[in-house]
Amino acid sequence: MALRLFVATTSDGKLADFREAAEEYQIAIDPVPGLRTIPAPQEDGLTFEANAITKAIYYSGFAPGEVVIADDSGLEVDELEGAPGVRSARFAADSGLTDSPDANDNTDVWNNLILLQKLAGVPSERRSARYRCVLAAARDGEVLLTAEGTVEGEILEAPHGTGGFGYDPLFYLPNLDQTMADLDVGVKFALSHRGLAFADLLPRLVS
Repeated sequence: MALRLFVATTSDGKLADFREAAEEYQIAIDPVPGLRTIPAPQEDGLTFEANAITKAIYYSGFAPGEVVIADDSGLEVDELEGAPGVRSARFAADSGLTDSPDANDNTDVWNNLILLQKLAGVPSERRSARYRCVLAAARDGEVLLTAEGTVEGEILEAPHGTGGFGYDPLFYLPNLDQTMADLDVGVKFALSHRGLAFADLLPRLVS
């Protein structure tokens, strides 16, 4: 491999997405060593870019000399004035809905439930939304590059599809007549906010 990137995520979904795209550039993708035991940094930025940069800088300190990439991404719903935005992963928790300690992780289920509740009765023409992702690459505490990707869609009234993660079963792509959860992994990543950001970032990293 010409280049190895460490990714600051423990999400199997995100890792699979990144590895799928990186194959084209012959880049190895691995999680930051020991990531699960590293205390997470405070994500209190008001924008996706601020949080992505914070994470990339922080985690690059645990992989000296290596390029570390971190992302911050989420869903922006126009009817909700851009919410959940940077709080996408914690949308349900912000409403007080969390799993009990002995339960399976149902975060995605709860987040989707809260989203549907907040959009109850809103007609389809007012359910426009976008996925947004910002990626940051850092080495030894210094930011090298950032990249952004967005994809436009709308929020369905009920989930559809069995793939993907997060809000994918509710995120409908009118031009394809499918949700993100309906798409093949490779197709999804090529079209997704994360895939578009990654496609922008990778050529600049290897040039």
